[in-house]
Amino acid sequence: MSEEITADILTTHILDLAASGKRMDGRSADQYRPVSVEIGFVTTADGSALARIGDTTVLSGIKLEPGKPFPDTPNAGVLTTNAELIPLSSPTFEPGPPQPWAIEVSRVVDRAIRAAEAIDLTKLCVTPGEKTWVCYVDIHVLDHSGNLIDAAMLAGISALHHAILPSKRFGIGEADTPLDVQHTPIECTFVRLGDAIVVDPSFEEERAAQGRLTVATDETGRVVAMQKGLVGAFSPDDIRATVERAFHHGDRLRTVARKGGTL
Repeated sequence: MSEEITADILTTHILDLAASGKRMDGRSADQYRPVSVEIGFVTTADGSALARIGDTTVLSGIKLEPGKPFPDTPNAGVLTTNAELIPLSSPTFEPGPPQPWAIEVSRVVDRAIRAAEAIDLTKLCVTPGEKTWVCYVDIHVLDHSGNLIDAAMLAGISALHHAILPSKRFGIGEADTPLDVQHTPIECTFVRLGDAIVVDPSFEEERAAQGRLTVATDETGRVVAMQKGLVGAFSPDDIRATVERAFHHGDRLRTVARKGGTL
């Protein structure tokens, strides 16, 4: 049986289950897979975290070093987010230049961090117009079993929460200090399966989905970013409902992002 026919049969099965309020792995429409965050996974990084949502596994490492500020923001630090999709993590990933999916993951995570003002970049300025801290948020996908965006966000913000400014190492200060993280944005992704909208899609559900919506919230009650994917539509009522669900899940996920642990 060809891969196309097999995929069509699986898609039909997933949509039939969703129509009856069921999912292949037994979860409800509003249920995440098991979530865990391990802090300090990479000892050589200035901050790191390993996040798992089900079998989806994402590692984030933080690197902080002095650099030059951008000309248009001479009093602010520099934030750079990059996602790498390792070919061994999924048969759909290929070696070579960054794939569109990797670019989307890095941009969506970067947008949430910036929009939430998770880091006050002005506090990273050392000498206006001359020297500032450059913060690299590197995201490595180790296992893709669905819902990369949420796992990448969880790993990235958790790593930032536990990052250390290496001031002493670079001769900028007398002691290293924790990176000041003001807010904790969390992203929750939903997909449309027929008339059903489910959270935390598995790899198979993502391939069967008609639409995808990611909602980023913070602890102050703000929706800081949204990302629409695929061709399916979401009505205003759908969006309001997903936002409400995103706040509920975001509050739970923020706990493990800040302290590590499991849900």
